[in-house]
Amino acid sequence: MLTLKFVDGLIPVIVQDSKSHEVLMMAYANDEAVRLTKETGFAHYYSRSRKKLWKKGEESGHFQKVVHIFTDCDEDCLIYLVEQTGAACHTGYSSCFYRTLDGDIVGKKIFDPEKVYGKK
Repeated sequence: MLTLKFVDGLIPVIVQDSKSHEVLMMAYANDEAVRLTKETGFAHYYSRSRKKLWKKGEESGHFQKVVHIFTDCDEDCLIYLVEQTGAACHTGYSSCFYRTLDGDIVGKKIFDPEKVYGKK
């Protein structure tokens, strides 16, 4: 078993579609989130803004079934290869990386976030 290196209790997680390898999102996980992900087969993360553990899709229904977990050579970053249900991004886009640096929208919108989350 490897020893993951958490910084301030967190490790970055890059999330990719298991078939296309498109980068869907980047999030952070703490030790408990990694453990729950391994135990349940569904992606769990730690929200730095809400300061709490969360299961991807618990509000939206857009779950991530984890197919593989990889770590980098320094053991300080993870990649989750997932089967994504619906959209990965809370803004309704299939990927969180839906804009160019110039602000052009290049991604595909899957759902209306107001209908899913309300006016939070």
